[in-house]
Amino acid sequence: MEKKMKWAGYVLTGLFALFILGASVTPKLLGMPIAEETMQALGWPPGYVLMIGIIELTFLVLYLYNRTSVLGAILFTGLLGGAMATQIRAGSPLFSHVLFGIYLGLFMWGGLWLRDVRLRALFPLRAKG
Repeated sequence: MEKKMKWAGYVLTGLFALFILGASVTPKLLGMPIAEETMQALGWPPGYVLMIGIIELTFLVLYLYNRTSVLGAILFTGLLGGAMATQIRAGSPLFSHVLFGIYLGLFMWGGLWLRDVRLRALFPLRAKG
């Protein structure tokens, strides 16, 4: 069972990482027009795209490296919270845009929880007893 949980955790972690790299980090780092257009539509002034892309990539690397995975997940949670606040301020739809940060966070933390026995001990699904 332990081995299956660990592999499921790696799959969730991989899906999260691929999504973040493909849908968020890469367009920002490559200076793709869609990244700047999206940020401006959400009310961000021009010039923040590259910096946010570098921050996302840094947090992702921290999350993927085993020794700093919890720190990376905590930092990424803050970033996702900021993204949710931006979507709320922009008046975006609730389930498809505002709560998307929650969906990503569940994938991220779920992957980490499944692959890290220490995190499972800290946050068990149910209390022992």
